[in-house]
Amino acid sequence: MNQTWWKEAVIYQIYPRSFMDSNGDGIGDIKGITSRLDYLKYLGVDVIWLSPIYKSPNDDNGYDISDYQAIMDEFGTMEDFDEMLSQAHKRGLRIIMDLVVNHTSDEHKWFMESRKSKDNEYRDYYIWRDGKDAKTPPNNWGSCFGGSAWQYDETTGMYYLHLFSKKQPDLNWDNPNVRKDVFDMMTWWCDKGIDGFRMDVISMISKTKEMPDGPAADFYGDYSPYCVHGPNIHKYLREMNEKVLSKYDIMTVGETPGVTTELAKQYAGEDGRELNMVFHFEHVDNHGKYGKWDDQKWQLTKLKKILNHWQTELYGKAWNSLFWDNHDQPRAVSRFGDDREQYRDISAKMLATCLHMMQGTPYIYQGEELGMTNYPFQSPADFRDIESINAYDEWCSSGRVSHEDFWPCITFRSRDNARTPVQWDDSDQAGFTSGTPWIAVNPNYKEINAKAETKDPNSVFHYYKKLIALRKENPIMVYGRYEPMLEDSEELFVFTRTLDDKKLLAVCNFTDQDTGFTIPEEFVGSSCLIANMEDDYNKAVMTLKPYEAFVLMK
Repeated sequence: MNQTWWKEAVIYQIYPRSFMDSNGDGIGDIKGITSRLDYLKYLGVDVIWLSPIYKSPNDDNGYDISDYQAIMDEFGTMEDFDEMLSQAHKRGLRIIMDLVVNHTSDEHKWFMESRKSKDNEYRDYYIWRDGKDAKTPPNNWGSCFGGSAWQYDETTGMYYLHLFSKKQPDLNWDNPNVRKDVFDMMTWWCDKGIDGFRMDVISMISKTKEMPDGPAADFYGDYSPYCVHGPNIHKYLREMNEKVLSKYDIMTVGETPGVTTELAKQYAGEDGRELNMVFHFEHVDNHGKYGKWDDQKWQLTKLKKILNHWQTELYGKAWNSLFWDNHDQPRAVSRFGDDREQYRDISAKMLATCLHMMQGTPYIYQGEELGMTNYPFQSPADFRDIESINAYDEWCSSGRVSHEDFWPCITFRSRDNARTPVQWDDSDQAGFTSGTPWIAVNPNYKEINAKAETKDPNSVFHYYKKLIALRKENPIMVYGRYEPMLEDSEELFVFTRTLDDKKLLAVCNFTDQDTGFTIPEEFVGSSCLIANMEDDYNKAVMTLKPYEAFVLMK
């Protein structure tokens, strides 16, 4: 197995709008990020992944880009970015950018030209089709954010494809000029000195030429068979690798909805022809009665089956990305742990133990290291996320389901849970801004904040700090072979890692109940590498307390 810096790194995701505001306008910005680099250095992370900071009308919080080589007005200037990059590099921190090239904003110059006429030189930069008739889109596909995936444009009397918002038209990657312009832009950023890319919905850039109706689900037809892992996806990523990625010492991670372990070996194989690693979403995609909008926690055996499969199938063939949450998911401790006051701390540490002991590169989403929780939404007016707003309208305002039935589901899964401001201290607005924040601060910031946790050696923050330090000292945590144990247990998540003559055992109680466990004979008397509570780990038979986690190494 090849050893590389990005396999050994720990990555911290920043959602800039909610990280730190430097000028009091209520919106996080680049100078705010620069002001908190020492905090990230102290935590011990190696790489910062920035969600989009490019110029954008912000229909989807920066994932609708109008200029790839300019900075969003609210976030600052290119000079601010250059200073942040310089200061990060001085601290040994790398910066990777969010690459959003499945679509642009409809305010991007390419699209503004494309819609002018059918013979415009940029027409073929996007995907245009005639409707079935004057009032019917080309097919029944639905957008990820609700409504049809097609928008009628009166100027030329045709529809354009948008798999997300109607202000996010999909690029036509079959056009070589699109690919060249995208690769030139990527080269420009690499020459500036960035350290890699997280590639937004990169598995969706290649579409089939045929675009028939998809199998109907909920309100619209499913586009997945025609737009996900499309016919030329690997050809285009290999071209990207050849033209850009292979020329720099950078890391790449692809967001690949719908990916399987077999496909992951193609996207992120050890041969390095495409990407370094991918994000899969099987462990966060449990669907219930209202599609993704569901308030049920995972059954542990199902969760383990997914994660164990990815761990064992990719070993030595491709590289895993490890994460519990991100800007598109609810808070990890609320979803997979227990955010009740008596268990929040300990279950946050348990989840961290489980994830960081797995094989792959761990990702920490801002505030996860503090044990930040889901937000207590009171009404739909609290939402800022286009997906949540549209979903509430589509399900509830239409009268299809009642507010009472839908509300627990949408508040549990809303992306806005992850987007409330980072809780820096117990001052007004949690120290995030001196103004009015663009989205409300979680009211529990008095109890959960970085100032308190960095001072408390027993905090969630210091537990993450210790896990990250252990990873740097113990190659087994990076490269060791993973083997699952107790796969039928609904209470305990247990596995071993093995590298050369070293072996570790990770044991995590995912419940609020005392749970018995017999230490395997080979580990009895082994040293405890890390644990989230005081206990005697030399015993052969143990009773794990609620959310207890420990790691033994021999």
